[in-house]
Amino acid sequence: MSRIAKSPVPLSSGVDVKLSGQSISVKGPKGTLEFAIHPHVKVVEEDATLKVSPQQESKQAWAMAGTTRALLSNMVVGVTKGFERKLALVGIGYRAQAKGRVLNLTLGYSHPIDYKVPEGIEVNTPSPTEIVVSGYDKQKVGQVAAEIRGFRRPEPYKGKGIRYADEAVVRKEAKKK
Repeated sequence: MSRIAKSPVPLSSGVDVKLSGQSISVKGPKGTLEFAIHPHVKVVEEDATLKVSPQQESKQAWAMAGTTRALLSNMVVGVTKGFERKLALVGIGYRAQAKGRVLNLTLGYSHPIDYKVPEGIEVNTPSPTEIVVSGYDKQKVGQVAAEIRGFRRPEPYKGKGIRYADEAVVRKEAKKK
């Protein structure tokens, strides 16, 4: 049984929630997010909080209620504060530069990589070896950060590549003769 589903999602001031059938829309200062609620889950708005409960007493319904509660909480935090992921470029000559809606990456290949940033996401480069991906949709921010990291994953021998700022790369020992 999910214990996460039992705690309500607090709604901060400035957040509008619209429930219509099995869909929910959360609107805040940063933007608007929509979500389709699973049929086994019931969401009710009471006293500036969202309460999530299963429609029936089954293991799957409780699991979906916990997942729905976590997603709704992420939506509320996203439209008020937003989310960000920091990436670090490690390697000689590895550089990043944000130009409008395009991120230009030089990663040791024979060609530069131009990554088009999707709508709702902002990419900043405070320094040539740092990338900050931010937005109000947690899933989209994580997906964009993963796609950028995928251009040159950190390799295990020297640790070169694009890594998350808080990622620890496990280094391997080189071959011995």
